[in-house]
Amino acid sequence: MTQAGSSARGAAQSANDSKSLDWLAAAGLVAFGVVHLVLGWLVIQLALGDREGEASNSGALAQLAEQPFGKFLVWAIGIGMILLVIWQAIEAAVGHQDEEGKKRIFKRLASAGKAIVYAVIAYSAIKIAIGSGSSNSEKGTDSTTAKIMDLPGGQILVGLIGLGIIGVGIALLVQAYRESYLKKLDGEGKSGKTGDAYRWFGRIGHTAKGIALGIVGGLFLYAAISHEPKKSGGMDQALTTVLDQPFGPVLLILMGLGFIAYGLFCFAWARHLDR
Repeated sequence: MTQAGSSARGAAQSANDSKSLDWLAAAGLVAFGVVHLVLGWLVIQLALGDREGEASNSGALAQLAEQPFGKFLVWAIGIGMILLVIWQAIEAAVGHQDEEGKKRIFKRLASAGKAIVYAVIAYSAIKIAIGSGSSNSEKGTDSTTAKIMDLPGGQILVGLIGLGIIGVGIALLVQAYRESYLKKLDGEGKSGKTGDAYRWFGRIGHTAKGIALGIVGGLFLYAAISHEPKKSGGMDQALTTVLDQPFGPVLLILMGLGFIAYGLFCFAWARHLDR
C-alpha cells in the first residue's frame, strides 16, 4: 500500500473510532425513521382508498414537503441521509473490526450497499427540497428497466437485480426471526419494558420491510422472465399488488403499521446505537 493510501486508511480508521461518528449516525437514523413513519402513513392511506400519494420513499418525502415547514424537514432528511452515507462508507472501508475473514468482507460489502441506498434517498430528498423531484417514480423505474433490458444480457441483469432485492428481503426476515437486529442496540436498549417494546418494533418493522422488498424483487424477476419492463416497479407498485389481493386492504394496513414500527425502531437505534 502506498503512503498516501496508508494515510487515507488511517484517517478513515480514526473517523470510525471517533465518538463524533456515533452522533452523525444517530442523526441520520432519526431522519431515516421519519421517512418510514411517513411511508407507513401513506401505506395506510392507500389501504383506505386514497391513491393520490405514492407509497414509496420518494412519495413519502414529496408528501412531507407539502406540509407546513415540510421543505425544511425534507432538507433535514436529505442531510441526515448524507450522514448515513458517510457512516456506512467508513464502515465499508475500515469497519466491522470485530469480525474476521469472509464475514468481515461480507459485512463491509453490505455497508457499501447500504451507503448506495441511503445516497439514492438523499438524492431524492434534495431534488424534492429544491422543487425538481419527480412525482412519478414508477414511470422512471419502468424506463430504467427498459434501458437495462436493451443492453447485452439485459434481461439477465434485471433478473439478477430482482434476485438481489429478494435476497435483501429474505435477510430482513431472517433478522426478524432471529432478532439479530438487537445487536444494533446497546445493553440499555435491550433491557426492561422499554427493551421489550424496541424488540417488537424491530421484529414487526423488519418483517414488513422484508415482505415488501420481496414483492418488489419478485416484480423485477417477473419483468425479466416476461421481458416486459412495465411489469417491474418500485415500492408503490408492490403495495398496489398487495392491495389487489383478497383481504388486500387489511394486509396493507398491517404493512403500514410495520413501516411505522420500523421507523420507531430507527429512533430506538439512534438513542441506543451500538457500533
